[in-house]
Amino acid sequence: HVQLVESGGGSVQAGGSLRLSCAPSGDIYAGRCWAWFRQAPGKEREGVATMWTGGGTIYYADSVKGRFTISQDNTKNTVNLQMNSLKPEDTAMYYCATYAGGWCEKWDRYNNWGQGTQVTVS
Repeated sequence: HVQLVESGGGSVQAGGSLRLSCAPSGDIYAGRCWAWFRQAPGKEREGVATMWTGGGTIYYADSVKGRFTISQDNTKNTVNLQMNSLKPEDTAMYYCATYAGGWCEKWDRYNNWGQGTQVTVS
């Protein structure tokens, strides 16, 4: 079981930006599905964005399309989430997750999770 470490959360005013980063502890970066999820208090966890680090389709939830960008940094072996034009409804705990598959939009297949990083938009 590989540890995933998220960073970059914080508090920001509406309209602002934050950049989240996810770093795996082991050599599992390439050729896997990676995703960012979020969970707000009292709500179900939702998939926000996903990508395959072998190259391929990137998917975004409708609620973040045009504002969030998921990307990979091959020099640092990290998967990042750039969040722009943040809204109060984006407030949630954000989680990085991965699984060794290629159908990245299958949200229920992710089996390696980070501890989460809080994003608060006021």
